[in-house]
Amino acid sequence: MRANELRHKSPDELGTMERDLSEKLFALRLQKVTGQLESPSKIRGMKRDLARILTVMNEQKRQTGAAATR
Repeated sequence: MRANELRHKSPDELGTMERDLSEKLFALRLQKVTGQLESPSKIRGMKRDLARILTVMNEQKRQTGAAATR
């Protein structure tokens, strides 16, 4: 998932994606604790995807805030 792709999505879509990734990340962490996780690198990738989504969401918030003050 690229940041450019995320910038073209609406805030609602980004919020949905953020919730889904958070839930999946939680499930992976549980699998890690119980020893059922096959690929630990999935956690790292999901954390990065989640960070990208949150970054784009914050960028969009700043842009709408800046546009409102002009």
